[in-house]
Amino acid sequence: MTATALRAILASGRVTHVPGIYDPLTAALAVAAGHRAVHLSGAAVSAIMLSRPGVGAVNGTQIADRASTLVPALDGIPLIADADTGYATPPHAVWTALAYSRAGIAGLHLGDRVTPKGYAHPAGRELIGIGEAAAKITALAGQAPEIVVIARTDAYPAQGLDETIVRCRAYADAGADAVLPAGVGRLDELRRLHEALPGVPLVVDRSEAGGDRPAANDAALTEAALTEAGVRLVLHPVAALLAAVRAASLVYRSIADTGTAGPADRMPWAAITALAGQDEAVQHEARYVPRGLDT
Repeated sequence: MTATALRAILASGRVTHVPGIYDPLTAALAVAAGHRAVHLSGAAVSAIMLSRPGVGAVNGTQIADRASTLVPALDGIPLIADADTGYATPPHAVWTALAYSRAGIAGLHLGDRVTPKGYAHPAGRELIGIGEAAAKITALAGQAPEIVVIARTDAYPAQGLDETIVRCRAYADAGADAVLPAGVGRLDELRRLHEALPGVPLVVDRSEAGGDRPAANDAALTEAALTEAGVRLVLHPVAALLAAVRAASLVYRSIADTGTAGPADRMPWAAITALAGQDEAVQHEARYVPRGLDT
């Protein structure tokens, strides 16, 4: 019932920071750190599986497949996954949501950009009509009610806050559990959104993968201020991936230059095996080995 847990988080009246994970080890690390929810980014899956940018190289089936390997390591922690634009029509969006639910995903975020998205600058984003986007959300709410729907709009970079508010209101009315106004990060703008949509949880995206990341170091964006502005989730989709790739690049360079990994900070192998559950696996295997027999 991870969707129930995610809805409880949205209704909790506090901010929850949601880090990105991308394999079972990072899932286990997030659980060990005490996180209450985690995120799977389409851009991260694209980078890891294909070494390609996140502009349509992977689809919902691949994200669901990846999620199915993460969920067992999450110990019941809700997983939110990127559903892009729902992959075309409302029936496609429903199929995606059902596939995500079967994979153990608790919630998804669904965007309103034209497909395919391409490499255009954020200011040149094209959006589908409000009615078309809302129809996907209505379809999900009616046919896949077990999954939490976070409606994302990319209206802000090109059309400003007023259009963002109009779209967020329409998507909430269509049945979205929360809204993600991409690019909106100033406290005064978040407060305007909250005033216009009372009772609708706001989600803030702090992804380094886009050019519209809200300023994470804005002195005004305290936890208390975000809570008062209606923010309930803050996503950090690729921070851990970027840190891991940076660390790996330093190790590879050191081995190439000096023949050793050098002083690079790295986790002991015993910690990796502990995260992977080696002790439990050994104990489990021992239960099925006949006593007194050579193995």
